[in-house]
Amino acid sequence: MSGPLLPYGRQTIEDDDIAAVAEALRGDLLTTGPKVEAFENAFAEVVGAKHAIACANGTAALHLAMLALDVQPGEVCIAPSITFLATANCARFVGAEVVFADVDPLTGLMTPQTLAEALERAGGRKVRAVLPVHLRGDVAELPALAALAEQAGAVLVEDAPHALGSTMQFGNEAASVGDCRWGAMATFSFHPVKTIATGEGGMVTTNDPQLAQRLRTLRTHGMVRPAGGEPWWYAMPEIGFNYRLPDILCALGLSQLAKLPRFAARRRALADRYLERLAPLAPRVVPASRPAWSDPVLHLMTVLIDFEAAGRTRRQVVDALAARGVGSQVHYIPVHRQPYYRERYGDLDLPGAEAWYARCLSLPLYPGMDDADVDRVVEALAETVG
Repeated sequence: MSGPLLPYGRQTIEDDDIAAVAEALRGDLLTTGPKVEAFENAFAEVVGAKHAIACANGTAALHLAMLALDVQPGEVCIAPSITFLATANCARFVGAEVVFADVDPLTGLMTPQTLAEALERAGGRKVRAVLPVHLRGDVAELPALAALAEQAGAVLVEDAPHALGSTMQFGNEAASVGDCRWGAMATFSFHPVKTIATGEGGMVTTNDPQLAQRLRTLRTHGMVRPAGGEPWWYAMPEIGFNYRLPDILCALGLSQLAKLPRFAARRRALADRYLERLAPLAPRVVPASRPAWSDPVLHLMTVLIDFEAAGRTRRQVVDALAARGVGSQVHYIPVHRQPYYRERYGDLDLPGAEAWYARCLSLPLYPGMDDADVDRVVEALAETVG
């Protein structure tokens, strides 16, 4: 069974999104204009944070978070090995060292146990930041991670590009990803395959007004303009970066953000259909596990496949799915395996990350899919793995 290729992820851009960008293009300011603050204010309200600071992309958001915390060379940041490169790289951008935490092999998430083990491996060095990743959209166990980070004298920063719209329930306490209830900051990405798209773009949320002001200064070269000064005057107390997000892209972000409830509902409905249709393929194929506290808006529909039992390599499965019009992707190669980090830190024994990587495959999931697309994907998978 085949048809047009279903990619693993895809943006949903509609006529009103195009009209919003066109309107911004007709305005006087294509950057540093009113759409930036409007997008920031709307985003902060949606996630429940006091401040939101727009920036060029999700990597810039992470870098700005490290800069705003004044992370110093030689200090340690802890990141899970199952994540995109940027989570670890943001620490190296500021000269910090990375200690990789293992993950739960069924969820791909950093856990309190794997964080505690990573803190031990930090070996008495100053741990400055802990960077849990809400992989796929499922939420890490934030209260327990935050407590461990606090005991170590570290700050928790959520790496949340996958999890816009995801919520969580710990006991009687409900929260939303990005509300920064348990961390200093949360970072987001608006890459085209994410929950909302601006092409490229990122956001940092925080409840700390001093961090918010520092983030805004650092994204604009470190420039400040004191009130009451000459209109042309500025000073640069410290060096920053050009990490601004233009009005054109913020206009698209505003339009997309208004659709978040619809996008989220559709992603949840598609995920539920996947769970129903995948059930007969167990135990050879099972969805990634969902923590009890997590109510995700899934960015990725990841399954764990017993390739050995299927008698096929992952490459054979990927190619066979593609031949049937189904795209797929791997999220992620463990970052501790990357040549740069292996040369710097040597070979690490992180069995959870290795077990996750050995089995994971992400299937198509985006709001433009219909129910029949899910059926088509699962039928192709069933034909492929037997």
